[in-house]
Order: sequence, then C-alpha cells, then structure tokens
Amino acid sequence: MFAAGGLRAADAEQSGPETTTIVVADDHALIRQGLRLLIDGEKGLQVVAEAESVPDAERLTYAHQPTVLVLDLNMPGGSSLDAIPRLLTQAPTTAIVVLTMQDDPAFARQALRAGALGYVLKERAGEEMLGAIRLAAAGDIYLNPVLAARLGAGPSPVVR
Repeated sequence: MFAAGGLRAADAEQSGPETTTIVVADDHALIRQGLRLLIDGEKGLQVVAEAESVPDAERLTYAHQPTVLVLDLNMPGGSSLDAIPRLLTQAPTTAIVVLTMQDDPAFARQALRAGALGYVLKERAGEEMLGAIRLAAAGDIYLNPVLAARLGAGPSPVVR
C-alpha cells in the first residue's frame, strides 16, 4: 500500500525522460487518490508523491523536483499562496497548478502573481486537470474558463 508522502519503487522505475512527474498535495485522501487514478491512467504522466499539508508539499517538492506540483489552496500547516514563491525558489523547474474550491477571481489572480501556472476548480478537476498539467509542464498558463472570462482573459482557458 502507498503511504501519503512516499515514493514506491515501481514509481521510480517507470519514470522516463519523457514522463511528466507530479506531486499531488491535498489534505483530503479521497482527492489525492482520485487525482492519482486520473493522472496515472494517462500516458506520459506519473504521480511520484502525495502530500497532505503545506510543509509536506514543500518537503516532497524539494526532494522529488517534479515537473508539476498540484497544490490545494487550503491545507493545514500554512498558506499555500505564501508557499508558492518558496517552492519556486527551491524547485525552479517545477510548475505549480493550484487546485481549489475558491472560485473568487481574486484568489486566482493572487496564485498567478505568486507564480502558479494553473488554477483549477475542484468541481471541474476531472475535466480540466490533465490539460492544466500538460500546459503547465510546457510553461503555459491554464485558467478555469469561467474565471478567465471573469478576469478579462478572454474565453480561452490558455493564457500565454
């Protein structure tokens, strides 16, 4: 069985140079498990670790240097928004996609200004997460389409 925050040997063996590696950070085990199933089912994407708090997310991101960190906005142990600049300093090649229930454009704006490359609402994560991960891994910004329109970024969820 996989413990939160750990890396299975099979995970390390399956990672290749073309694999986008991902750390999933959410304080709800069900969300982490669902994202792992969604992500690991896609060719070229692989969850290498799971975190349940902001300090866990920081520690695992520093240790694994993943391509993408999926970061819940509201977790125990500190502010995810405050952690984004620290994460990017210690793991500069990691792209951050924020996962949240917060549909307030002000939160999306704060996350993007802090350095996140994606903002996905939990209610749409099943439809949007894989695309957001791929765009962030390529250095592009993904915004939930409704929030993009509310922020004046236009109808496209991709902002370049």
